[in-house]
Amino acid sequence: MPRFMRASDAFTWAMESDARLRSTVVALIVLDGTPDWDDVRRRFDRISRTLPMFRQRVVETPPPAPPRWEFAADFDLDFHLRPVSAPAPGDLDAVLEMARVLAMEDFDRIRPMWRVLLVDGLADGGAAVLCAFHHALTDGVGAIQIGRILYEVSGRRPDRGPMPAEPEVPEPAPLSGYRDAVRYCVDVAGKAVTGALRSAPALIGRGIRQPLQTVSAAAATAASVYRTVRPVPAPGSELMTERSLLRRVGVHEVPLAPLRAAADRVGGTVNDAFIAGVAGGLRRYHEEHQVPVGELHMCMPISLRGPADEMGGNRITLMRFDVPVGIADPAVRIDRIRRRTTTVRTERSLPYTELIAAGLNLLPRWYIGAALRNVDFVASNVPGIPVRVYLGGAPVRFQCSFSPTIGAAVNVTMLTYAGSCALGINADSAAIPDFDVFHECLIAGFEEVLALAPEGAEQPRPG
Repeated sequence: MPRFMRASDAFTWAMESDARLRSTVVALIVLDGTPDWDDVRRRFDRISRTLPMFRQRVVETPPPAPPRWEFAADFDLDFHLRPVSAPAPGDLDAVLEMARVLAMEDFDRIRPMWRVLLVDGLADGGAAVLCAFHHALTDGVGAIQIGRILYEVSGRRPDRGPMPAEPEVPEPAPLSGYRDAVRYCVDVAGKAVTGALRSAPALIGRGIRQPLQTVSAAAATAASVYRTVRPVPAPGSELMTERSLLRRVGVHEVPLAPLRAAADRVGGTVNDAFIAGVAGGLRRYHEEHQVPVGELHMCMPISLRGPADEMGGNRITLMRFDVPVGIADPAVRIDRIRRRTTTVRTERSLPYTELIAAGLNLLPRWYIGAALRNVDFVASNVPGIPVRVYLGGAPVRFQCSFSPTIGAAVNVTMLTYAGSCALGINADSAAIPDFDVFHECLIAGFEEVLALAPEGAEQPRPG
C-alpha cells in the first residue's frame, strides 16, 4: 500500500487552502568560509536517497482517504539545490531578505516540497545555506536528525560508504488512486474494529469494578480533548489583529547557560524561560503602542517523537493555551508559565492526537482557518546540536529556523547550537508593521529574563 499522510499532516496540508496558513519552514546556516559545494551537493543527494519523502510529491486521494506520498518521476536534484551569489552588500541582512522571500513562497506541488539555496560570496568571506521545506517533510527534531547526514563533527569529511541507490519509480496503474483509497479505508476500519474488540473487555471490567473512577477518567479525557480543539473566537491582543501574506524575519542570539540559570533560579525550565522572554517582548511591544495586554493565546508545538520513529517525518502536535504576558516581573512570569506548560504537557488528549486531527479534517476549512488566525503567537523550542559542526569542511558559525506563523501574528523559534540559542523571528507584517520596534522589544524581554541569572552563569561557547 502507498504511504498515506498521517492525519495531522493531512490537516496541515488541507488548511493551506488559505495561503496565510502555509507551513513553509526556512532554515538558515551561516558558515565561516566557503565550503566544498560539491561535497554539500553529495550530502543533499544522500539525504534524498535515504529519506523517501525528499523525492516524493503529495498526490490527492479520493476521500475519505488522506493524500498520499508518491515518487516524483521527474526528480532533478539540481532543481531543488541551486547555487546563488549573495546580493549586495553581502551581509546577514541581505541573506535574511532572501530567507524572507523564501518564507512567503509556495512550493511547486507537482515536485518534492523543498529547495536549498547555496549562497556564496558574503562580504566577510563566509557563505550561507538556506533550506526551505514543507512542514510535512519533517519537524524540528527530525531536521536535527537529518543533520547527522549533512554535518561532520570535525573539518575532516568521513567516508560514509557507497551512495544509496536511487529509488525505483513505478508507473502508476490505472485507477490506482481509487483502489488505494478503498484499501486504506478497509485497513483503517479493520484496525479500529480490532482495537475496539481488544480493549472492550478491559473497559467493561474496569467499569464494573470501578464505575465512578471510570466515568471520572472518561470525563477528564473528554474535557482535555475539548481544550485541545476548542475554538478561539478572537485574538487576545487588541493590537496584533490583522493578518496578511507578507512576512518580516529577524534573528537574535541568547547565551544558553544564563538562560538556563535564570530558569533554575525560579524552578522553571529553559523552555519556560524562553516563553517568558517572548512574553516579555510582547508586553513591551504593547506598552510601546499604549495598548493594554493581559493574557495572549499561544500555540506551542510538542514533540511526540519516540526512539522507534524513523529519521525525519513530522511527529508533533500543536497545543494552544493562554500565557500571562502582562506580568512585568520576569520571575513571576516564568513561574506562571511553568504551571501552564506543565499542565499542557500532561494533557490526556496527547495520545489521541491523530484521532483528533482526523476529526478536524472533517470540519470546513474556513472554520479551521478562522480559529488559527485568532492565535496571537507561536513559540517553538528545538534542542539542536550541542557541539560545533562543519559543512563541506567549513565551520558552522550560526544556524536558526524561521517556522511558519500558521495564522498567528508571529512565530519565534529557538534553536540551540554549541552553547547559544538562536531566535528565528517570523512576523506577519500586517499584525506587526513596525518589525524593528518589535525586534527591540523582544531583545528587552529576554534581557529581563537573563537578569535573573546569578553572576558567573555566562559560559564560553564550546570550541
